Amino acid sequence: MFYATLKLIHILSLIVWIGGMVFAHFFVRPAVQVLAPAVRIPLMLGVLQRFFAAVLVAVALVLTTGLWMVARVAREAAQLGGPFAMPVSWTIMAALGLVMALIFGYIRLVLYKRLQHAVTVSDWAAGGQALAGIRTWVGVNLLLGLAIIAITVLLV
Repeated sequence: MFYATLKLIHILSLIVWIGGMVFAHFFVRPAVQVLAPAVRIPLMLGVLQRFFAAVLVAVALVLTTGLWMVARVAREAAQLGGPFAMPVSWTIMAALGLVMALIFGYIRLVLYKRLQHAVTVSDWAAGGQALAGIRTWVGVNLLLGLAIIAITVLLV
């Protein structure tokens, strides 16, 4: 039951993270493009502030539960006296998940800070550039997340 609970938390956290990227990228962004930069950019800052807070929790939960599940399976194999060989799909999932977490760190700690500064000084051109960078890296993370899902579903 504990393993199933970890897996549930893992999957729900991924839904928040990947689903949020889909929502922001394909629904929020196109809808706000009709707004003037002085309205759109502060609005996006507010949206991203809330989303990034949720993603920070989701990333922490994904990494923690993923590590815990792998460790539990390895421990059970050791208790049974057998070797533990992590499945290829798990290895790919873990590696790409770490890359996604690093990309999120870059988005949150570098690009989002640029966006915050641009809004503070009402520099809409710089805010637009920061949002473009965020959009690009969110797109990369979205592709990686979808690849992870495909790999884990198709290789299991």
